[in-house]
Amino acid sequence: MKAVLCQRFGTPDDLVLGDIPDPVAGAGEVVAKVAAVGLNFFDTLIVAGKYQTKPPFPFSPGGEFAGVVESVGAGVSAFKPGDRVMGYTNFNAARERTAVAADNIVKLPADLDFDRAAALTITYGTAYHALKYRALMRPGETLAVLGASGGVGLAAIEVGRLMGGRVIACASTDDKLAFAREHGAHEVVNYEREDLRAALKRLGGEHGIDVVFDPVGGRYSEPALRSLAWEGRHLVVGFAADEIPKLPLNLVLLKGCAVLGVFWGAWVRHAKEDYKEAIATLAQWCAEGKLSCHVQKIYPLAETAAALKALANREVMGKLVVHV
Repeated sequence: MKAVLCQRFGTPDDLVLGDIPDPVAGAGEVVAKVAAVGLNFFDTLIVAGKYQTKPPFPFSPGGEFAGVVESVGAGVSAFKPGDRVMGYTNFNAARERTAVAADNIVKLPADLDFDRAAALTITYGTAYHALKYRALMRPGETLAVLGASGGVGLAAIEVGRLMGGRVIACASTDDKLAFAREHGAHEVVNYEREDLRAALKRLGGEHGIDVVFDPVGGRYSEPALRSLAWEGRHLVVGFAADEIPKLPLNLVLLKGCAVLGVFWGAWVRHAKEDYKEAIATLAQWCAEGKLSCHVQKIYPLAETAAALKALANREVMGKLVVHV
């Protein structure tokens, strides 16, 4: 079968399209014929060897997919050949067939297409996990989303609004902020033109910001933390700015606030039933039109490297999908 292969850590240009044997479903696994793959910023890191997960070579990028079950391994009773499924692989989705743990997939609603399903699991799952299980966000609270036009930022806007939050989208260009408004943001901040701390103080008022969703890191994290209300929550989702910030802990003490880690992959491993409930809920919301799961562009499998370069260059609003 055809697969996009990372044979050594490097850049997207080092990936090759090659032939490898078809996978065989092990115990507790299914083999699925992949229809579409969702790409994420962390795929650029895993190819570079800069991510927490370092798979053995050769491996394929792509941590989420949608497709059709072809075979099932021992102990799998929830799925059968022909089932339309979606879910989380961590890596190895950018190939014609992939072996995946049955615990990591769910069946697609009838009205959900493969493209949106492939783009749903990681970004919307991360936002749902972060806001519901980590921040315990309540209706009426104010949520500030950094990197608001990217895949996970867009997901946080849409999920946060569905949960009853007042959403402030923060991004680096007016085009990105217009995109965020189109997808439900109530207020916007251009943090390249306006001081982020001052803008969030103005929009948060005397009370402050209840929840910060931060997939960016770098120089934006501390001013966002300073904007928090008493007992606010700062969600550490990632470091797209390529810099891990050092936060003054006296701020945490003075505000009685919480700095909370959001590690999607670990949550999937530790809370499988919550994960499956979350993905099933999100898939249904998407099928009903409550979530956009906006796909900016679709690439063929052979152009996976070009898609990853677009992600690395922060040129993407929403998600990129690869057709297999």
